[in-house]
Amino acid sequence: MALKPEELRYSETHEWVNITSEGSNKLATIGITKFAVEQLSNVVFMELPEVGQRVEVEEEFGEVESVKAVSPLYSPVQGEIVAVNKEIAKNLEILDSDPYNAGWLIKVRLTSDVGLSKLLDYTKYEQQCAQEG
Repeated sequence: MALKPEELRYSETHEWVNITSEGSNKLATIGITKFAVEQLSNVVFMELPEVGQRVEVEEEFGEVESVKAVSPLYSPVQGEIVAVNKEIAKNLEILDSDPYNAGWLIKVRLTSDVGLSKLLDYTKYEQQCAQEG
């Protein structure tokens, strides 16, 4: 089932998050928003972490490089990375065409709910983008 931007949560640093439950575990799928991709324009390289790496809230987990700048990617959640989208590094155009589905970056098994309360809903995120844009 395709994710819709209205169903996701957002960090102030333009990462999107989709929280699902798998048994007793919460899983966060994380990517960067369409707004971020448009602001970067012409992404040329992406560095992503390895499976098994632990991340903390607001900690860098990788970076995205465009012809304009290199921008860090920040984790909006705390946990262990259980999947990394290796296709992105080979095909960065996915970020332009489908940032909310095929363009996911990492999946994190949450070890804490820390950070979840800071995430913005779609309406608040859209307001932030309008102020920045």
